Order: sequence, then structure tokens, then C-alpha cells
Amino acid sequence: MKTIGLTGGIGSGKTTVARMFEEYGIPVYIADDEAKSLMHTSHVIRHELQDLLGEEVYKDGELNRAYMADKIFNDKALLEKVNGIVHPRVEEHFQAWKKEHKAPYCIKEAAILFENDGYKRCDKTILVVANEEERIKRVMKRDGVKREKVMERMKNQWPDAIKIPLADYIIKNEELTETKEEVKNLHRILSL
Repeated sequence: MKTIGLTGGIGSGKTTVARMFEEYGIPVYIADDEAKSLMHTSHVIRHELQDLLGEEVYKDGELNRAYMADKIFNDKALLEKVNGIVHPRVEEHFQAWKKEHKAPYCIKEAAILFENDGYKRCDKTILVVANEEERIKRVMKRDGVKREKVMERMKNQWPDAIKIPLADYIIKNEELTETKEEVKNLHRILSL
């Protein structure tokens, strides 16, 4: 089964696009959701995060997301160390998950597919793009945050201009009916 990496900047609609592939019976692995789950359930990740960030990274047995975000937000080196703990475990989990499914291909949706070289473990990649203003509005509505907060998050991500040359396919996700048509056409290609 081929692995198709699916990524896009915050608010681009990559999860919406992933769900469209699911409608064709394609298994979808949402790496960010699985990473969150593993940070709660994996004793190895828990101990390594506590060694790196301190005991406070878990509070009452739960991941203290606010504490962790505060520690790594402006510290790229620390963020890379956290990613170095979590991402290899997510990849192991993905490989086990993939063995449980049968389809011509599966979708692995990940926010930072290019930034951490995850795309090199994919057969093909899809980049979901949308204009910046649309993305900002989506995230403000979805997360109930102010424009400045969204802009802060966007600054921490690679711009589409860097990702586009690395992607095999690009889906423009601004008009839902057009996006569905693009997914349908791409599904035909990927199923061959």
C-alpha cells in the first residue's frame, strides 16, 4: 500500500481534504491526533518529556499542554528535542497501523511533513493550500482566537512558497465543490 503524505499550513483545510479521501474508502492517519494520544498513553514518551521539560509537563496524570507550549514556543532547539522524542514513536505507530489496512494507498496527514523530512518516507505528497486571509478566518472561527494569535502560529510554519516545490500534488482548498473534484481526480490517479 502506498503512503501519500498530506500536509498544509494552519487553516488550509488539510483535515477536510483527508475526510474527502475517506469517503472513497481510503484509510487516513492523522499524525497530530496520534501524537497527542501517544503523549498521553506512552510511558516512554512521558518519561523522556519529563526528563527534558521537568515533572510539571504532566499534571494529575495528564499532559500539561499549556506548560509544554510555554516552554517550547520560542525555543526552536527545545521544540526539535520534543519532536525528536515524539515523531519516531508516531512513525512506529503509523507503520503498525498501516499493516492493519488494505487499500491501494493510505493518507498520512501531518502538519509538518516537509519540515521534519517526513515526506521522504512517503510515496507521494499532497499540499493543501488556501489564500492567507481565508486561512486566518478559518482558524479564528475554529479555535476562537484573535487574528494576532493566528498570525503568530503562521509565522512558526514554513510558507507555502517553500513547500510547493517539494509537493507532488497541490490541492487548492477555497471552494468546496472544486476541492471535492480535485480530490476525486487525484483519487483516480493514486488508485492506479
